[in-house]
Amino acid sequence: MFCQMSSMQNDHSFTPDEYIQKVRVGGIKPHNAPITLVAYDPRWPELFEREAKRIRSVLGNRVLQLEHVGSTSVPELCAKPIIDMLLVVADSSDEPSYVAALEAVGYTLRIREPDWFEHRMFKGPDTDINLHVFSEGTSEVERMLRFRDWLRANDTDRDNYARVKRKLAQHVWRHVQNYADAKTSIVQEIMDRANAVEQGD
Repeated sequence: MFCQMSSMQNDHSFTPDEYIQKVRVGGIKPHNAPITLVAYDPRWPELFEREAKRIRSVLGNRVLQLEHVGSTSVPELCAKPIIDMLLVVADSSDEPSYVAALEAVGYTLRIREPDWFEHRMFKGPDTDINLHVFSEGTSEVERMLRFRDWLRANDTDRDNYARVKRKLAQHVWRHVQNYADAKTSIVQEIMDRANAVEQGD
C-alpha cells in the first residue's frame, strides 16, 4: 500500500491500524492472509510503460519524473503482481494541480500522508498499480531509485531480499502494509551497503 519505511515507522502516537485508517482515503478492508508473491514477469515493464504514457498524456509537463520502482522493476526478483510507479511533481501537497486530472482518466486517490514527504498514492483504472507521488527534491525519491538500481546491479542482495520476502510472505498479515513494514530491516541493511559504496567507504 504505502512505500516501505513510511511515517508509520516513526509515528508512535498511532497503532499501525490507526495510522492506516488515518491516511487512507475511503474505507479499508483487512487483508488477513499471507502475501502472494509471483516470479518476475517480463511483461511488467510493458505495463509500466502503458501507464506512464497515460499519465503523461493527462499531466503533460507537470510530470517532472516518472519511474518504474519497487520489486516489479527488478528483473528476476519475485514480487506482488502490482506495478509500483514513482511520479515526481512540483508540489505533491498541491492536489488541485494533478489529482482531478488523474481521476478524470480513472485513477483513484487512496493514500494521503502529509506528515511523510507529502506522499500521495493512487490505484490505477484497469491495471493493478500503486502510483506514488512526491514533490521534486524529496529525499525519498532518491532513496527509492537507489534501492531499485542497487538491486538491479547486485545479484547477492537481490537474492537475499527475495529470500526474506518469501519468508515473511508466508505469515498472515492483517494489512499488506504490515508486511511492507516488516521488510524495513532488510531494506535498511541493503541501503546501508548501497550508500557505503556510493560514499566510497
